Amino acid sequence: MSEMTDSAVNSAFSSLSNTILSANSRTLDDLVREMHRPMIKAWLDDNLPTMVERMVRQEIERVTRRR
Repeated sequence: MSEMTDSAVNSAFSSLSNTILSANSRTLDDLVREMHRPMIKAWLDDNLPTMVERMVRQEIERVTRRR
């Protein structure tokens, strides 16, 4: 890509970014975080208790084997 094209593309994206941010102070990261929060919570609710239980059981087995 030529320097002129690169400069034009960067300028256009910069302008778009400034327009979006001035109209809405939330960033793309904020939007993605907001969208993923319920999915991550649901996954943790479904999987974390089993994972912790398994790891605790493994650790107990490991410690008791040493004795």
